[in-house]
This record gives sequence, structure tokens and C-alpha cells, in this order.
Amino acid sequence: MSTHAPESSAMDEKEHPEHQTVPDNAKIVEAVNTDLALALATGPHLSPFSLRSIQLYLILLVAFMGSLANGFDGSVMSAVNGMHQYLDYFGITGQDAGGGVGSTTAIIFGIYSIGSIVAVPVAGPIADRIGRRGGMFTGGLIIIIGSIVVTTAKDVSALLGGRFVLGLGVGIVQTASPSYVVEMAPPQWRGRLTGLFNTFYYAGSILCTGITIATGRIESTRSWRAPLAIQIVAAGILTIFAWFLPESPRWLLSVGRKEEALHILARYHGNDDPNAPLVQLEWKEFEESIKLNASDKRWWDYSELVNTRNARYRTFLMLLMAFFGQWSGNGLGYFLTILFANAGVNTQNARLTLNFVNTLVSAAGALIGTSLTDKVGRRKMWFWGTLGSAATLTIVTGCTAKWGAAGSNPAGANAAIAFIFLFGFVYSLAYTPLQALYPAEVLDYNTRAKGMAMYALAVACASFVNTYAGPIALQRITWRYYCVYIGWDLFECVVIWFCVVETRGRTLEELDEIFQDPHPVRASLRKRKVAVVAEDGGAVQAIPVKEEGSELA
Repeated sequence: MSTHAPESSAMDEKEHPEHQTVPDNAKIVEAVNTDLALALATGPHLSPFSLRSIQLYLILLVAFMGSLANGFDGSVMSAVNGMHQYLDYFGITGQDAGGGVGSTTAIIFGIYSIGSIVAVPVAGPIADRIGRRGGMFTGGLIIIIGSIVVTTAKDVSALLGGRFVLGLGVGIVQTASPSYVVEMAPPQWRGRLTGLFNTFYYAGSILCTGITIATGRIESTRSWRAPLAIQIVAAGILTIFAWFLPESPRWLLSVGRKEEALHILARYHGNDDPNAPLVQLEWKEFEESIKLNASDKRWWDYSELVNTRNARYRTFLMLLMAFFGQWSGNGLGYFLTILFANAGVNTQNARLTLNFVNTLVSAAGALIGTSLTDKVGRRKMWFWGTLGSAATLTIVTGCTAKWGAAGSNPAGANAAIAFIFLFGFVYSLAYTPLQALYPAEVLDYNTRAKGMAMYALAVACASFVNTYAGPIALQRITWRYYCVYIGWDLFECVVIWFCVVETRGRTLEELDEIFQDPHPVRASLRKRKVAVVAEDGGAVQAIPVKEEGSELA
């Protein structure tokens, strides 16, 4: 079955909707974009359980290893920092606070972010020049080198060097991998599949925090070396299998390999049918939007991120996610063992066990959030998740202030611990799926790799503030440091309400319509009802039925 959409149809829909007659037996579809709704409502469908779909899942699973490797770092360092074996070996003070605090810990944690910052000038050009697969391979190889160095470190200098190399590798991977996933995913599944990418952060976290419960009982350096070594596994899978993956069809088209690009697009979005309506729609949009001489061909040119109003709004939203994603309270995750100590948990093994449980709870939130991204929408999840994070962190602060330090009320201390878990659940439900999905969505193809490199830079800068200021602040003002995040979360909610656009229900190329509108937020929330009508000869047309107002949340 073929589709037919006259060139004047969009104009007719907007200017003369009363001229359209809707047959009684027409199929009514509500959508933010009528072309995509028409393509998905007609022709052969890509089944979630077809052979090609299963192959696509396995392909994306390899790319997910980039997120899994990143997940190792945040959680394993939080756990290792709570082990007296690690602290004693490197001569780090702070055991009384439940883990290493102070300037030495700040440098050890912060050097990772500096490595990610250094990766920025090369991460985008690598993904643009040798492809998304090449970026994943290069970053994975560097992660392996860094993991070996930190695992075998005999002094703080070697530990710092390895952490710097790890940050460098993760910065490259976090540029290439999300770009690959969002470009390979069919538009109707993009939210769930790309959200699942970042959810794999917790696969690494669960494995590492679970292992540290056992290794924490070993009275030797193996207690902390073994967890640090596991990061090699995920990076190894990514490095070995990256070149066996199909390349992003958008990248192939951008370098002039049109036949190969169409073949891959048809295989994984149209179940091998190049004439499938969805494939035809996407291919048409690819050819219109992907430029063969754009700035992605010039490694030094970042101008397309800011040279138009459209581009500046896209870049602004990307940077919002970068900073808000790191400053919504999750920066405390590096120091969970210290938070548990502040709440009255006195033994190392108990703190490590609670760290593991918190990872499980956060992973559950991330999985639920991933399943909701294509149903609820990005904007609602972001707003309500941030507001919920502020609320739960407020309760943690109150309980810790009243009962944690004195230990006079075990029930109150347990309430603080429970709400630390609940904060992790709420934060992960909203931010874990969106951190990889939203910035990659709002950037157009020609700026996506360099934009994601800039995203990695912003994340690294924000993370550096967390990891450097965190241990010093926790040493000096203890639980009062939580109040900074509460106030910032409330500020974030205001900005999200007025500035964040909804990206659900559109192909990546069709998002340009939103950013060209004088009121992007309002345009992104507008919905239309269309009737899918079969015409003579088997063609199909979409006729507008009704345009509705929209709500802002």
C-alpha cells in the first residue's frame, strides 16, 4: 500500500479545514504530527517481536555497554570510598564520616570530570569523521586502558591518572553511543529504546555495588581492586563488537553512501521493505535535512550550534538537561555511604548493603520511567520528576537534621534512609531515561555529534562541581549541604515549565517545525486529530478533523 499526501495538504489543513469532508468510516488518529501518524497507521508494521526487531535490540545492546561502563564509575567509587581498606591504603582521611571526605577525595573524584572535559574537542569530530561505531570503539578502548591503570594503582598519582583516562574514554563514548541509539531507533520506539540506553547505567551500578558487599569483607586491596576491574568487561564488549554493528543510516547518507543508508533504514525500520510508508517518510526527511557540506564535515566548526534562533534554542535545551541532570540532587550519589552515616548507620557493611539496595530501587525507577517516555512525554516526566526530587530531598534533610546525628530516634533515622531511597527512585524515573534521549533528540543531525560532545562537556563541568565541592561541603556543613539542591530543584521546575518543549510523537527531522515556531513550547504541545482515508487506487490521505488546545503540564 502506498501513501499519498499532496503538497498543498498541509496548507489546506491549516487555512481551510472546513473544506475537508471526513467519511463516517474513516479511522481517527490523534497526533502531534499528521505525517508520522499516517505512516504508522498504514502499510506494513514493524512488529516488536519480528526477527529484524530482535536483531535491532541486540545491536543496540552493544551500544548500551557505553552507558553500563559509565554506571560502573559512579556507583563503584561511592562504594569503594566507604571501604577502610581503600582509605587506609591511600592514606585518605574521613572514615569517621562514613567514607573519604576532604580535598584528596575531591581531587580523586573530580579528575574524572576533567578527563571528560578534555575529551570534548575530539569526541564530536571522531563520531562525525569515522562514524558512530568508530566513536564507540575509540572510547571503549580508552576506558579499558583507564580501568587497568586504576585497578593496578599503587599510589594516589596512578589512581588520578587512571581516573583521568577513564573520564576521557567515557566522554567519547557518551558522545557516540547516544547519537547512535537515537538515530537507529524507529521514531515510534525512540523514547523507550534511547531511555533504556541510560537505564543501563544501573546495570553497571547493581553489579558493582553488589560485588562490593562481598569484597568489602576482604582485608586486602582485592576488596577495592576487584570492583574497579569489572569496568573492563562492558568496555571490552563495546570495543570488540562495535565494528560488527550496522552504521547509522543518517551518518551514511551524510557521507554520500545513499544505497547503504537506505538498505539499513529499510531493514530495521521497515522490516526489509524500502517502500514501507515510515521508511519513505524518513528517507524523504533525511534527504531534505542532512547536508553533505555542513559543519559536521569540518572538525573545528561548531558554529551551527548557535548561528540561528532555531539552533540556539536547541542548544539551550541540551544544556538545560546537562546541568539540571547533574544538579538535581544526584550529585549526592557519589557520597551515599556518607549520607547513610549522617542518617545514623554506623557500620561499613551496613552502609555498603544500603548502597546496593538504593541502586536496586533507583534501577526500578529508571525502568518504569523508560516505559513511560513514549506515553507520558518528556516534558511532564521532567517537571514532575524534578518537583518530586525536591520534595523527597526536603524530607531527607529534615529527618537527618532532627535524628541522624544524635541517633536518638532509630525510627527517624530509618525514615531518612527510606526517603534517600525514594529520592533515588523519583530522580531515576525522570532523569535516567531523559539524560540520553532528550539532548540527542533536540539536536539536529548536522550538529548532533558535536552537540553531544558539548553536552558531555557541560555534564563534566556540572559533575566536577558535585564531586569536588561535595566532599568538602559534607565535611564542613554535613547535612545542610542538601538544602542547596532543594532550592536549585525548585528553580529548575520554573525553567522547565516555561522553556522545555515536548518531543514525543515526531521524527527527529520533524522537530524542526517546533523550533521554527515563534512559540516553541506551545507548538510542541499542540495536538491534531486526523482521519485516515483510503482513496481510489489504494492511496491513503490524512484529513484534519479537529485542532485542540493544549495544556502546559
